Amino acid sequence: MSTEDKLEPSSPPSTSPSQLEARDGSEKAVDPNLIDFDGPDDPYNALNWPFGKKVRVTLLYSFCTMGATWASTAYNSGIVEIEKHFHVSQEVALLGMSLYLFGNAFGPFLWAPVSEAYGRKPSILIPLFGLTLFSFASATAKDIQTLFITRFFGGVFGSAPLCNTGGVIADIWQPTHRGPALLMWGLSVIIGPLIAPIIGGALVISMPTVGWRWTEYVTGIILAVAVSTSSIWVDESYPPVLLARKANRIRFETKNWAFHSKSQEAGTSFKELLRKYFIVPFEMLVDPIAFIINIYAAFCYAIIYLAIPTLPYEFNQTRHWNAVVGATPFTAIIIGVIFSAFVILWGGVYYKKRFIANGNKIIPEARLPPMMIGSVFFAAGLFIMAWTSKASVHWIGFCVGSACLGLGFFTIFQSCLGYLVDTYLGLAASAIAANLFMRSMLAGAFPLFSHALYTNLGLDWGLSLLGFLAVAMLPIPYVFYIFGKRIRAVGNHSNKTFVP
Repeated sequence: MSTEDKLEPSSPPSTSPSQLEARDGSEKAVDPNLIDFDGPDDPYNALNWPFGKKVRVTLLYSFCTMGATWASTAYNSGIVEIEKHFHVSQEVALLGMSLYLFGNAFGPFLWAPVSEAYGRKPSILIPLFGLTLFSFASATAKDIQTLFITRFFGGVFGSAPLCNTGGVIADIWQPTHRGPALLMWGLSVIIGPLIAPIIGGALVISMPTVGWRWTEYVTGIILAVAVSTSSIWVDESYPPVLLARKANRIRFETKNWAFHSKSQEAGTSFKELLRKYFIVPFEMLVDPIAFIINIYAAFCYAIIYLAIPTLPYEFNQTRHWNAVVGATPFTAIIIGVIFSAFVILWGGVYYKKRFIANGNKIIPEARLPPMMIGSVFFAAGLFIMAWTSKASVHWIGFCVGSACLGLGFFTIFQSCLGYLVDTYLGLAASAIAANLFMRSMLAGAFPLFSHALYTNLGLDWGLSLLGFLAVAMLPIPYVFYIFGKRIRAVGNHSNKTFVP
């Protein structure tokens, strides 16, 4: 049953605290026709959904996100077949994955404003349906140009769950319960692109000539299932849209056409949305904290996407494993990500203690201890992979390094998002949009030079070079943990509260 059906026809509109304005010590009604939530138990408020419904919505949107990130790397399993079929080089064939990620970078500037104007559900599921169509279009592409075009626009449409699902979680979960939900969604962001090459490798082996097309067909089928089930089992959660629906129903029931919600009163300003989701995110790129943290998070995110062609290079070319067996080491990264969940949960307990000790006030730097741990594992993972990449060294060493890489990446990634939200508060959506733009651009660029990097330097020195870069960035969370309050004081948009 949707929230619209839960309001009895006889339920009278009430004046909420937000409709009262305290002046001169007295309460004064601002507008008796302004509709708001009727207290903390209003069934229209998504925060009051039953626990089971919240879990279901979180799982379905996580499934949608996994499908979108799956689409980014499933393509990569058929790179060799694409090279042969279209007579292109490996670098050109890899553009299919990079263009998808470049599309991810630009999509949020379109879908984030749509979510504010029309709600979360249409701003996620309609674009995801578009990704479904483009996935089938990629599967039937007759030439390389068509494949690249469909991949890019697939990335634009596929960015919707990446930029808007976080808002859904904020809509339906109380802050004290939000951590596990964000963790589940975050796992779907990274597990999708790591599982896809394993399934894709099996498809390519079983159908050597058309297997690369079936990687796209299967992607489209998964997305179709995600869209259809979510369309049935997911309700709208965005408060302004829910209040507008509530106001519409009350107007028709009472025949009083003056009733309205705040969003209907103000409308949606295109200029405001343009500034919030296009201008401000680019301003964030030069704000001290956002710039440095986003660079670090984007570098780690790009390394994970660089690992997509790196592992086949190691296990297929160096160790001569077949495509299916050679893809199974991706599970080592997944194991590392799963272990990182325990570090993040510990970080949540630490943050809660600091939060309570500070009088229930936000301390952004308390989000950083998991990142401090992850930064060490991330750099160590790259060096372990580098030093165990020779065929003469047992394969388990490379997998241990991959697990460390996964553990380090996910703790950095999750802590980064939490730190940005706490640091920018009301501008968190713009900070996350800037983060998604930067990490998608780097993730799209890194795989393009993987072949040249490993051909010229070898896996050992190529991965060591990336390890040295990771070591150079390793002090970032430690510096912000110690000096973050002072750095926030000089930012144009950062939260300057709690600066000594």
